[in-house]
Amino acid sequence: MPIYEYCCPNCSAKFELLRPVSRADEEVLCPQCHIPAKRALSSFAAFSKSSSGMSTPISGAASACGTCSASTCNTCGS
Repeated sequence: MPIYEYCCPNCSAKFELLRPVSRADEEVLCPQCHIPAKRALSSFAAFSKSSSGMSTPISGAASACGTCSASTCNTCGS
């Protein structure tokens, strides 16, 4: 089951839901203000491992940070 990301247009809360693909387009209410939320475009990081064991980001993939769109941050320690 994929994890979908949502953003509330009313209170700007961001949250994730694990749900089947068959329910991907169903309405989701914000857990804070109970207003219908919008599904956000998710990004991900992709890495390639060389024969020497070094991991490098694949060009065009999202950031190395798994919690935000920055390339590094204090939150996750990347």
